[in-house]
Amino acid sequence: MKQLLLPLQRWSPFAAPGPETRLVNRSRMMNYDQPLVWVTMILMLFGMVMVYSASISLPDSPKYANYKNAHFLIRQAMFVLVSVIMAALVFRIPVLNWQKLAPYLFVFTLILLVAVLIPGLGKGVNGAKRWLSFKVFNLQPSEFMKLFMVLYAADYTVRKQEYMHKLTKGFVPMLAAVGVVGLLLLLEPDLGAFGVIVCIAMGILFLGGINGIWFGGIAATLVGIFTLVIVLSPWRRERIFAYLSPFDDDHALGKAYQLTHSLIAFGRGELFGVGLGGSVEKLHYLPEAHTDFLLAVIGEELGFAGVMVVVLLFYWIIKRAFEIGRQAIALDQTFAGLTAKGIGIWIGVQAFINMGVNLGLLPTKGLTLPLMSYGGSGVMINCIGLAILLRVDYENRVLMRGGRA
Repeated sequence: MKQLLLPLQRWSPFAAPGPETRLVNRSRMMNYDQPLVWVTMILMLFGMVMVYSASISLPDSPKYANYKNAHFLIRQAMFVLVSVIMAALVFRIPVLNWQKLAPYLFVFTLILLVAVLIPGLGKGVNGAKRWLSFKVFNLQPSEFMKLFMVLYAADYTVRKQEYMHKLTKGFVPMLAAVGVVGLLLLLEPDLGAFGVIVCIAMGILFLGGINGIWFGGIAATLVGIFTLVIVLSPWRRERIFAYLSPFDDDHALGKAYQLTHSLIAFGRGELFGVGLGGSVEKLHYLPEAHTDFLLAVIGEELGFAGVMVVVLLFYWIIKRAFEIGRQAIALDQTFAGLTAKGIGIWIGVQAFINMGVNLGLLPTKGLTLPLMSYGGSGVMINCIGLAILLRVDYENRVLMRGGRA
């Protein structure tokens, strides 16, 4: 009789969980953050659809006459596939290894930024030299610098923790490093990437406990430097004037051409859009619709609803990054925590700038929408950054279960 009752007792829904059940629940608790993976994949796949929609008519122009309609879709699909594979490999690397490699990766990327400026090595597009050509693909070092600045700033903050309240030993060395990066980026020129990198470095230093007075003073100084760079550059100054009055007769067909057509695209989209594939602005009216102004195409075809979905998905990623970082710091993993929060700052700032430019809230800058816009370097480095974020979360879960990361 007892032998007959044992199987019933084992499978009874009212029975207390046995060792097998507890072991299954424990293993489930130690899985990676699946929602973060799904949100990332949704953004990338949605981006592929919109890149195809935004670029399908490009072969009609003389510049892309030799391209097929699906050229950019195929290349973006390849970029996404390679990026996912790279992310899977990066996820297996412990966070401690990234801390050890951070200074070397930073210096290596500095060398790449110098190589971009060497005639014959750097590739120019639309007047800017930001790429290294490897025939099969173009590498953009500034994209890699964003991630490696996250790692370097987090490592620097941990190493210099006792000096964070001192100007000469705590802040000046980091300021010098950011200054060198900024000089190289301004020579390309790439003011947008420099802005993102400054926000990353300042954000991590602030979270790491830098002296508030010094932080405020340096922040004001950086704003002054950016203002001076704009004032001393005639074409940047014209961009600001065009941004302030885009529909003025002197600007609508000049420096504000992209902005005016982006705003027209959002206006046409209204609440629910004109339908997927129905954009008119992508028909050679809105330049770079598949890269910098992808959100405008989303706004025209899917309306306010489509744009809000994108905004909420990015908000969720940023919020999750800060939650993971806070948990890591609570577990005394300061570098991992600052890295997680730094990745959140990076994705958040770049997405905010791109969206602000598309909506006319910020002056026009050549920054892509993370995970979604066309481009191999951008998608790959975004995936690698989020893979590191997943690794931080994984190690958090291991430590909370009493294991060793």
